[in-house]
Order: sequence, then structure tokens, then C-alpha cells
Amino acid sequence: MMDVQTLFAVMSFAMVTSITPGPNNMMLLASGVNHGFRASLPHVVGISSGLMILFLAAGLGLGALLAQWPQLYLALKGLGVAYMVFLAWQLWHAGAPSANQAAPQSAARLMGFWGAAAFQWVNPKAWLIAIGAVAGFLSPAADGVDLLVLALVCGLVNAPCVSLWAWAGSRLSQALAEPKRRRVFNALMALLLLASIWPMLNT
Repeated sequence: MMDVQTLFAVMSFAMVTSITPGPNNMMLLASGVNHGFRASLPHVVGISSGLMILFLAAGLGLGALLAQWPQLYLALKGLGVAYMVFLAWQLWHAGAPSANQAAPQSAARLMGFWGAAAFQWVNPKAWLIAIGAVAGFLSPAADGVDLLVLALVCGLVNAPCVSLWAWAGSRLSQALAEPKRRRVFNALMALLLLASIWPMLNT
């Protein structure tokens, strides 16, 4: 069973890796601005749920399989990068609300629970976090309970951390109500999302 010291270390790891900028948080910030905090909550829960499942998969041997077959990891990374480029393209072309519309038809598509959960499987940063956590916090003799605790703790810590980005976006929404500002913001988020890809290409 995981001891208290290791548990606190896992919580610290989960908080730092969850709250720092990355593809998930860039998309949540943009979602908060374009769609509001409440509408972004399924996206938040999808991220955390997807990460928990990813941690379980990594602990059950999928991480070792990717390490043994680097070509498979490269294919997964390529798929993830391509999808993030597509999301950045959507943000770049996103419009702003008109005077009589609550949400623009041309706004970046709202990502729901299932889309956010599935995205973790092609998110290179999520894979690095999951494999790193399993390798760093679970001993070779660890049982399924330890793996489940690791996945649950990381997922539960992740949710409030990433939700802060959606909340921050919703707070910015009023200041970015003017169409030109909203377009500039969406373009900036698109560029930051593309920039978040660069470190992953070197891993």
C-alpha cells in the first residue's frame, strides 16, 4: 500500500504537471473565453477521466509496450501533433459573438467529455506524465491497489487545477467581448497551442 510520504509526493507531482501550461490548459483557457466556465466543465471532467484511464493503461503495461516499440510511440505522437495542429487551425479561424448571438457559429468547437477524454490518448504530454508517474512512484512489486490509488489521486488533483484555466478564460470573456479582441485572443491561443507542441517533438 502506498505510504503517506509517497502519496504527498504524487499529489505534488499531479498538481505541478496539471497546472502548468500545455495543450489541455491552452484549450480550456480558450474554451472559457468562447463558451464560459459552466459549458467547459465536461471538457474538464473529460481530461481528468481520460488521464486516470491513461495512468491505468500505462501501469498495466501499455507504457512498457510503447517503450519497447518506439515506432508505435512515434505514430501516436504524430497523430497527437496532427490533431493539435487541427485544433489550432480551428482556434485561428474562430470568430466572435455578434450583438444578438450568445455564441458565434464560427467559434472554435466546444469540446465535450468524450472528446477531451479521447484526446489524452493522443496527447504526448499526457503520455509522458503517465509513464513518468508509473515509473517514478510504483515499485516493481506494486499491486493493482497502488496503481488505482495513483490514477485516482492524479485525476482528482488534476480536475481543480485544469478547471482554473477554464475559469480564468471565463473571467476574461467580458474583456474580450469586442469582436476584434476576441479574434486576436483566439489567434494567440492557436499560436500558444502550436508552441506547446515543440517540446514534445524533442522527446
